[in-house]
Amino acid sequence: MSNLSNVLSFDHGTRYIGIAIGNLLIHSARPLKAISAHQGVPNWTELDDLVNTWEPASMIVGLPLNLEGGEQSASRRSRRFAEQLVKRYHRDVHLVDERHSSQEAARNFAAQRALGLRRRHHADDIDAFAAAIILETWFSETS
Repeated sequence: MSNLSNVLSFDHGTRYIGIAIGNLLIHSARPLKAISAHQGVPNWTELDDLVNTWEPASMIVGLPLNLEGGEQSASRRSRRFAEQLVKRYHRDVHLVDERHSSQEAARNFAAQRALGLRRRHHADDIDAFAAAIILETWFSETS
């Protein structure tokens, strides 16, 4: 049984997959963690644990498009990952244009480091921050 207010968001990469959790009722998003991936294939056991813990009603996957809005090889990998999520978890999965999410996440991370809130060894959290930005984008598009 899913929690109708939870949403998981993913910034899919070949080495890491950033994950954020959000709430549909209040349109909030926060970075959760980054999990390792091998050539874009996640550690499914770790992902299963997260899905079982958070019981999301739906999932969001960032779609990396080029600057002109066209597809690229990373787009196809993200689409394939989204299809795997649907088959494995039987949830709605939505794709969201993620252009600039990684750059915005890096800027946010740098600002938090300047304030002393983050340290350099937290740099792998950037992927989770990017997932939160992807989720915030989805919230703004569906409002």
